[in-house]
Amino acid sequence: MKGKIVKGIAGFYYVHTEGGRIFACKAKGIFRKDNKKPLVGDDVEFEITHEGDSEGNIIEIFDRKNELIRPAVANVDQALVIFAITNPAPSFNLLDRFLIMMERNSLPCIIAFNKLDIDDSGYFNEIMDIYSGCGYECIAISAGENINIDVVRDMLRGKTTTVAGPSGVGKSSLINILQDNTVMETGNISKKISRGKHTTRHTELIAIDDETYILDTPGFSSLSLFDVEKEELQGYYNEFGQYEKYCRFGGCAHMDEPVCGIKDAVEEGKIARVRYDNYRVLYEELKQKKRYN
Repeated sequence: MKGKIVKGIAGFYYVHTEGGRIFACKAKGIFRKDNKKPLVGDDVEFEITHEGDSEGNIIEIFDRKNELIRPAVANVDQALVIFAITNPAPSFNLLDRFLIMMERNSLPCIIAFNKLDIDDSGYFNEIMDIYSGCGYECIAISAGENINIDVVRDMLRGKTTTVAGPSGVGKSSLINILQDNTVMETGNISKKISRGKHTTRHTELIAIDDETYILDTPGFSSLSLFDVEKEELQGYYNEFGQYEKYCRFGGCAHMDEPVCGIKDAVEEGKIARVRYDNYRVLYEELKQKKRYN
């Protein structure tokens, strides 16, 4: 039989098959010999060893189209990055870090800004303009009031989507709405520190239907760009590209150089200042990392 690994715990790989049945499978020794370990998201073939207990052995792992390191998962089609519009207020520096991580894995990225129902100021219009202007597909939603959830369903249909974002923004609440079989534990916002409790404990692919899967990952309060070189960074800011030709110097870092097309575009309002400020912070962080490594 064929299926997709949706979870791996304690040496067992849980394989979802057409029709919604799940088999607990072991990986055959041949994979260890070839130094190949099954991953959540792998499409596999397995043999049934015990029909009544839904157990089996994985006998083949089909070729992967991609493989992510964090989270460890294979065959992902896109990313859905979720941030709250308010409570907690979005960290644009952290959002940019998520976007860079997805860009590095060549994953198309959708940004969902949750808690639209409690955004009394209309702030979502401003932040959606910033990121849609950078070429990202953005949507404002409310998991609490079921606003635009059907639009999200359409965006996910027929694909495997990794869902990412900091704690407390409503990831698990959204996932609960999108599927019926798994009710994930949700955490309350801590009033003292205004961030969510970490409630997602392992990597798990959740089947919405036979062709649609979502992967919930632990919430992050920080994200290190440990494997990015400072010279690469500007390439992950898509909106910079069209203005680089106005820089005086080739290889301009867009930091302190004179006659910089990027800095001019920021002053003219063509590039969002919050994005450029984040770029500067991340550039300096990567510069310091290289100095001490």
